[in-house]
Amino acid sequence: MTIALALTLGSASFTQSPSGAPQNTAPTTAKIDQLFAQWDKPETPGCALAIIKDGQTTYQRGYGMANLELAVPLTAQLVFNVGSIAKQFTAMSILLLAQRGKLSLDDDVRKYVSEVPDFGTPLTLRHLIHHTSGLRDFLEMLEMAGWRSGDIVTEKDILDMVSRQRTLNHKPGDEFVYTNTGYLLLAVIVKRVTGQTLSEFADANIFKPLGMTHTRFGDDHRTILKGLVNGYLPKEGGGFLKWMPAGDYAGSSNLFTTVEDLARWDQNFYEKQVGGEALIGQMLTPGTLNDGSKLEYAHGLFVTSYKGLKTVVHNGSTLGYQGTLHRFPDQHFSVALLCNIRGINPDGLARQVVDLYLANQYMPAPANQGDSTTAPPSALKVSEKELASLAGLYWNPVTDVVRRVYVRDGKLMYSRAPGNESELAALGGNRFLMLGVRNKVEIAFKSQRPGIPLQMFVTEAGGKPNVHHSVQPASYQPQQLAEFVGEYYSSELDLTYRITAQGDKMLFRTGNWGDFLLSPRFVDSFANPQEMGSLIFSRDRKNRVAGFVIRSGKVRNLRFNKTK
Repeated sequence: MTIALALTLGSASFTQSPSGAPQNTAPTTAKIDQLFAQWDKPETPGCALAIIKDGQTTYQRGYGMANLELAVPLTAQLVFNVGSIAKQFTAMSILLLAQRGKLSLDDDVRKYVSEVPDFGTPLTLRHLIHHTSGLRDFLEMLEMAGWRSGDIVTEKDILDMVSRQRTLNHKPGDEFVYTNTGYLLLAVIVKRVTGQTLSEFADANIFKPLGMTHTRFGDDHRTILKGLVNGYLPKEGGGFLKWMPAGDYAGSSNLFTTVEDLARWDQNFYEKQVGGEALIGQMLTPGTLNDGSKLEYAHGLFVTSYKGLKTVVHNGSTLGYQGTLHRFPDQHFSVALLCNIRGINPDGLARQVVDLYLANQYMPAPANQGDSTTAPPSALKVSEKELASLAGLYWNPVTDVVRRVYVRDGKLMYSRAPGNESELAALGGNRFLMLGVRNKVEIAFKSQRPGIPLQMFVTEAGGKPNVHHSVQPASYQPQQLAEFVGEYYSSELDLTYRITAQGDKMLFRTGNWGDFLLSPRFVDSFANPQEMGSLIFSRDRKNRVAGFVIRSGKVRNLRFNKTK
C-alpha cells in the first residue's frame, strides 16, 4: 500500500475516479488553511489534517500547538486519543474472530461476560455492535454516581456497574440508543476469547499488518506514548486548561493514533488487506431493528450520505480530544481530522474541506426541499370548540419529550418550547398537517376507547408514528412540594440522592454530580433538561410518593426508591 504525500496542491487536479466520475480541481492550500486559521497560532491548541485521494495523502498539516507548556507545534505525525473513532477497530476485531470461528455475532453476551445480568431476553454481540442492546451508557452512569471527569476508571469499575443494572433502556433490538457500554463489553469478549487484550489482538491483527506503527489501544493511563499531544479545554475568560482522560479500559474509546495511520486504515477499505472482501462488506452493512427497520449504524461506522453522496463516517470525543474520519467511497476520497481542544467542531470542519473538493459532484436537492409546508387546498375549517377538545400536554415516554397543543386565534398550535411553535391545518378526522416545516409532518389525535385520554401520533415523512400520551399540566405551591422531599436510593448506582424544596422548584442534590433545580413538567414529573434530565415520581397504594425514575440522555428509567 502506498500513502504518498503531495507537497503542494496549488496546480494539482484529480483524475477520474475508478467509477469514471469527474473530480474537482484540487483547491489551493490557502483555501484549506483558511478553514483552520483561528487555531493556527502559537498560543492555541488545534488540529491535524490529512486529505486522502485514490490511496494517496494529497495534503496533510498540523494547525496550532500539541503542547502549550513546551511550545510544541502540531504535526500530522503526532498521536491523539480519538475517542469513539475506536469503535470501528473494536468491531473489526470481533468480526475477525467470527471469521475464524472463535465466536458468533448471535452468541449471548453472557456466554463470555457472566457479569452481565440475565434480563430474561437474549442479548447478543450483534446488539452490542449496533447499539441496540438497551444497556445503559456507563459514562453517564459514572457521572450520575458521582465520578468526576479525569477520575481513573477501570474495566472492573465498569463491569461492577453493569452487573448492578436491573432493567434495560429498551428491549434488545427494538431501538438504536448509542451506548459506550456495548463496546466496552466487546473488548472484554476479545480478551476472554483470545487470552489477549484488545490492544494486543488489534496490534497483531490490524495495526501491524497495515503499517499503523503509531496506533494502539490504551488500557493504562500511566503508559508513556511517544508523540502524544495534550488535550485542552477553553478556560472562561481566556486561555486553556489541560483536560485529559484517565480511562484504564478500551473498546469504546482510548485508541491512540495519528492522521497518517488513519489514512492507512482508510485504504484498507479499498485494498481489503485485513479481513478480505466479505468482512469489509460486513463492516459496512448497517444493522436492522426487530421491526425490520434499517439503521445507519453498521459495525462501528455510520453509513449515510452528505449532499447526495454516500459517506462512511464516525466521530470521536473524549475530554480535550475530538476528531472524525469521513470517507466518500464512490469518490475514493477521505478526510481525517484530529483536534486537541474541546468545543471545536471536527465534523463540520471536515465537511467544509469536503466541500472544497467535491462540490461539483453533489446531487441537486429536490425542487421542493427547503420549502416550508403550506396548508393544502383540502384543509378544513374546524370550530374552536372542536379544536379545544384536542388541546393539552402530550408526553412521549420513549423520547421523554413534552409537547403542548393549544388554540390561538381559532388555530390549533403545536408548541415545542416558548417561541418555537407551528400551526396545524385540519385534514379531517382529527388529522392535521404541520405548517411551516420542511418535512411533511402529520399529527393525529386518537383515543383507544371512549372515556380514555387522547393520544397524539406524530408521523414525519411517512415514517413510524411517535406516540405521545396525554398528561395533566401541573404547577405547585411551595407547601405542595413537601411530599416529594426526602432521600432516594438506587441499587444500580449504590447511591442516595436528596430532594429539598426551594420556592416553587425542587433542589435535587446528588453529591459530586452537582445540585440541580427542577421545574415541574406535568403531574409528578420534574425536569432540568439542560443539565441533568427528568424525574417521574411513582406513588404507592395510599397515594404517597414512593420513588422516581430518572432519565438523562443515554440512561432511561433508572429507579430510585424513597428511603426517608
